[in-house]
This record gives sequence, structure tokens and C-alpha cells, in this order.
Amino acid sequence: MLALIWEDDNMLDLIIRGGTVVDGTGAAPTVGDIGIQGDRIVAVGKVEGPARREIDARGLIVTPGWVDIHTHYDGQATWDAVMAPSSWHGVTTAIMGNCGVGFAPVRPGSQDFLIELMEGVEDIPGAALAEGIDWKWETFPEYLDALESKPRTIDVGVHVPHGSVRAYVLGDRCNTDYKPDAAEIAEMAQIVREGVAAGALGFSTSRTLLHKDVHGVHVPGTFAGSDEMLALGLSMKGLTHGVFEMVSDHLGDDDEWAWVKGFVEETSLPVTLVATSAGAYLGDKMFNIAEESRQKGMDIRPQIAGRPTGVLHGLTSNFHIFLASPTWKSELEALSVEDKLAAMGRPDIRAALLSEDSPLIRAATSAPVGGQVAGLDGLLWRIFPLGERPNYEPDREGSVAGLAEAAGVSPVEMMYDLLLRDGGRELFYQPLGGYQTYNFDFFRKNMQHPNVLFGLSDGGAHCGVIADAGMPSFILTHWARDRVKGEQFPLEFLVRKLTSDTARAYGLNDRGRIAPGLLADLNVIDFEALRLFRPEAIHDLPAGGRRLVQRVEGYRYTVKSGQVTFEDGQHTGALPGGLVRGGRDAVILAEAAE
Repeated sequence: MLALIWEDDNMLDLIIRGGTVVDGTGAAPTVGDIGIQGDRIVAVGKVEGPARREIDARGLIVTPGWVDIHTHYDGQATWDAVMAPSSWHGVTTAIMGNCGVGFAPVRPGSQDFLIELMEGVEDIPGAALAEGIDWKWETFPEYLDALESKPRTIDVGVHVPHGSVRAYVLGDRCNTDYKPDAAEIAEMAQIVREGVAAGALGFSTSRTLLHKDVHGVHVPGTFAGSDEMLALGLSMKGLTHGVFEMVSDHLGDDDEWAWVKGFVEETSLPVTLVATSAGAYLGDKMFNIAEESRQKGMDIRPQIAGRPTGVLHGLTSNFHIFLASPTWKSELEALSVEDKLAAMGRPDIRAALLSEDSPLIRAATSAPVGGQVAGLDGLLWRIFPLGERPNYEPDREGSVAGLAEAAGVSPVEMMYDLLLRDGGRELFYQPLGGYQTYNFDFFRKNMQHPNVLFGLSDGGAHCGVIADAGMPSFILTHWARDRVKGEQFPLEFLVRKLTSDTARAYGLNDRGRIAPGLLADLNVIDFEALRLFRPEAIHDLPAGGRRLVQRVEGYRYTVKSGQVTFEDGQHTGALPGGLVRGGRDAVILAEAAE
């Protein structure tokens, strides 16, 4: 413990006193003070003397700010200073440009293509993007400058996205089966290198059939050959930084795995992988990739969330099982939520919707085949009402079908009635993949692997059907406090995985730990009171766009670069965040290297 006494002429800006410090290294928590001068931590331990402001953290935990490596704030970061909902949940650094989609580079007149791409892949309203983005750039370095010009509550970093690069070079051929020639590949590679050299944190691509634009066309790069993928990755060779992020259906396939390993061996740069195939979640593919990488000393890191990504059904979301029913489409589809609620209370509407056939109803009521889920078979056995205090690891009996069985009614009737609960605000969680056993043992096994990174919160994305931006808060509450279906994790382990592990994976060595010389990015949390609320729909995007957000309580203070940005969930008005540039801003002071 370090004890410092400060004279009045060297008065600290802020002292956080008496908190239980969980420092991000994985070490056991200790009780002590944190002294802050400007944007840096200058003392940890016992800090004596006055400060311009003091925070009493007795009985509270103090952690580094969360470093979230998989968000999609590429558009929102250009118009929104608060950066909610991630900033509500203690995130102080958010990395975007994931999944190969983003807004630079862009040729004049081609902006709509990138908007439609982002809208299709990440479910961000196109009208909001069109109204909110002020296109002041063409090249990727110019986009970085635009991001840097806007202050915000948190720092943002960004990848160069494959889709935008392909669109810039190949035009209308970018998302067809056209194979670029050597000159075109070289041009794309030069754009990637220029972007990373200017401060992008790396390059991202998507190779999954799940990702399509609003017209149902696969994103540029989905079917790119290994020669193109490797050339774009190797464009970063010789730079001091540059993460290769890839979302793929093919992880573990011989060809894909060969060039990924080849990239790491030739560049010594890191790769982070997001698996999308069912096999990665039903078997040990993800774990085996992580373990082979560890054993061979390769910096290849699969990403995993703290729970399955979940589609939210409900009247306030974009999806529920009655959407394809004839009566819904003819009489309810265009109504407001309030009017839908009133109409569904009528006996004739209820009778019609419960009697009609539709593909979604058939899928929801089909019996499981051979004990396994086939497509959407058994859907209502894997849809769970969240209620006001969401439980994301529920039992089979808590599903819509389980509740219906206990009540002696049909699952569709139960779903109908639950949709009306709480004034139509009820939402239903449908875990995608990895929940056939009704527990999170798969996630626990993978989360604890040293090569696996916590990610996939998708903070700025999936506005109509997913609300996972609160993933750091969920990970803390569920895995360190509330889990009853199996083993939990120590708090200090989870904090390390959410802070120093993610920061170091991207070379952001000036943050992620509580130590002298590092950025004063901190959360002061009432851990026992920390709780998530049921997601809700709000209309705060440009053009009145709607999104699902999840609120939280228990964060007493969030500090970004030495300034208190949130107190008890309320924004203070401080905007100390900006753009973090790889190889430039992420420099640790020499005396804080250990």
C-alpha cells in the first residue's frame, strides 16, 4: 500500500476514499484510497491530505472502467455525446467498427449503401442513421478526425471495416461473387494499412451467412477468398498495433484456420474470433480453438458474451409469434403499442389470433424432434418472460410452454396473455444457441479460458430485438453474486476479464487497471444493490427512431479520465471522452509498466 501526503499547492483533484479496490489485475480486493490528478491515477493505498473533491466509497467496490471491445456505435458516436446505454453500465472505452461494417471509407453518393448495410446487419434504423450522420469524411483517416472532433462521455476506438473498404474499391461488385484481381486487392490492402496507421485499432470482417443488408444480400467480404483475407490482414504487418477481428461460420475449418494461423505467425499481431456456427456452441469448437492457440503461443482470442445472445419478443420489440398472422397483418400491424394492447383485449381479436395458422405459430408450437431443437421447433419451450427483474438462466418450467403446461392452457394462449402483461411492456427472452441444457455451463467453461475475451455486447446495435449493452452489469451480478445453477466466478476474475484483459488485447495499455500512471477510468459500485431492469423501448434516436435499452442501478459514480461523468445514473454533463488511436494514445507511462 502506498501512502502519500499532499501539500495544498499540490492538492489532488479527486480522492476516492475507503473503497474495496478490485484493481483489474485479478488480485484479491483490498480496501484503500485512490488519488487522481488531472486524467491520471497518481496514488493507490492510503492517501492523506485534502482534495478538491472526495468520494466516500466505504462499503462500495471500485473497479477500472469497462473496456467493451464489440459495440456498433459507428454512427451514434458522430452525433451523441452521452453514448448510452453503454455509458450507463460503466463502460469507459467502447470499440466499434466490428463485423466488417462501418461508415468509412465512403465515396460521395454511396452513403446510402453503407446505411443499408448497417441497418440490415445490426438492426439500427436507417432513417436514424441518415438523419443523424453528418458525412464530413471520405477516407478512413478523415473519419477518425471527425470522431476525434466530438467530445463524449467515453472513449471510442474503431476498426477499419471490410465491407466499407470493398464497397469503396469495387463499387456495385462488392457484395457479388466477383473475385477482385491483384490490383484491386492491393488497393484494398493499402486502405486498410492507411486506416490502421492513422489510428484505427485494427481491421474487421464478416464471413457469416447471418449478416445481410436490408435487401437480403450478404455483406461484402462474406465469400472473399483466403488470398484477399490474408492480403488485407498482412497489410498491417510492421505496424506496432492492429487487431484482426473476424466473425465467421467457418472457425475450425482447415482452410480458414490455416490462413488465420499464418497471419499470426507472419505478423505477430492478434486475432479475435466470433463464432456463429451452431457447432461452436453445441460442441467444444470454440474452446478447442482457444486451447490450441494457448498451447502454441498464438495470440488468437475467441470472443464470448456472458450469456447467449437473446432475441426479445414483445409488443415493444420488432418480433413476436403473431406477427405473420392474417388478423395481425390486416388489423393490428400499423397500430401504436397502446392501440394494439386495446385491440388484443377484444374477444374477437383474441379468438381470431389464437385460431389462425401462420409459419411463426407453427414453428412455435412444433414438438422437439428427437430431443433436439430442429429449426424453430419447440420455440415456446425456449422463450421466457423476463418480468421486472430479469432471470437470464431460467428453468424449463419458466418458459412460456412450461407456464402453459402448469396452468392447463395452450402455449399460444399463454403467450398471448403474457404479451398483455404490465401494459404491454413485458418482453420475452429467447436464447440463441447454447441453451439446450437450460444452464450456462457451456459459457462458464469458455469464459474461464485465458485466451477467451469477453465481448459481443453489441451496445449500439440490434435496436429492435436485442438489448445486451448491459452485458458488463449482467456479468457482475449473475456470475459473481446471483447464479444458482452452478459455480460462480470470483469478482476479481470477472473485473480483470472486463478491463485489463480486453484493454491489453487491443494494446490499450494506459487503462484497464487501477495503478499510478494509468488513466483514471473508474467505477464506484454498490455491488449488493447492482441490478438490471427489464429492457424498455424508447424513441431517442434521430428521426424519432426506436431502440430497446436496459437500465441499471447501483453504479454510484463513473469516472472517465479523472472527471465524474455519472452520479447515481445521472449524467453530470462532463464530456472527457474522445477517440483513442492505436499506436498513439495507448501508450503507458514507463514508470507504470509493471
